[in-house]
Amino acid sequence: MLSIIEIFRSIQGESSFAGMPCTFVRLAGCNLRCSWCDSEYTFTGGKKMSEDAIVAEVQRFSPSGLVEITGGEPMLQECELVPLMQRLLGLGYEVMIETSGERPLTNVPKHVHKIVDVKCPDSGEADTFHLDNLNSLTSNDEVKFVISTRRDYEFARDFTREHSLESKVKSVIFSPAFRKDATGSRDVSHCLVDPRDVADWILADGLNVRLGLQIHKFIWDPATKGV
Repeated sequence: MLSIIEIFRSIQGESSFAGMPCTFVRLAGCNLRCSWCDSEYTFTGGKKMSEDAIVAEVQRFSPSGLVEITGGEPMLQECELVPLMQRLLGLGYEVMIETSGERPLTNVPKHVHKIVDVKCPDSGEADTFHLDNLNSLTSNDEVKFVISTRRDYEFARDFTREHSLESKVKSVIFSPAFRKDATGSRDVSHCLVDPRDVADWILADGLNVRLGLQIHKFIWDPATKGV
């Protein structure tokens, strides 16, 4: 049984799959407390669901296509999650997992797209990423840095260069953080760092990375859940 917060259908808002229809399976529980977290409602609670029930709900939304496993931190439920991901792959779904990389990723099925969110200093959870997980990354995967300050940007830039991420993974994403209490207007005024500044820094430093905006927060009210 897996502890599930919600299963829903929406538009993928991040990564190289941004803009694609996607079914989301959001797991409960997280052992990190990022300063800008917009999913604090996942920290506790959830509903116990069997693998069969989860698969049936995913199939109800779509018989094929993209599925993202997210949280919280999905790898806290690794023992039950790995068989679910394998089953979804076997059914022909394209499967993603979004994870902090705080837990080992060696058992994630190789055909799952790993979106690994390496925490920057001003998240409050710096140094939680396990460097051994770099060995589990392939050209099928992506690394994301959520950036809230110039210091975060410099950390992301230096980490990307030190570990040659641009040549190791499919995409390196620099994503300006949204205020976790953002609501109302659907614009960049809610970003903790101006995306234009991040764009200028990327260009000035000659980085081959992707500026990633959370497009679901520009489509719907930033506080909306289940989108």
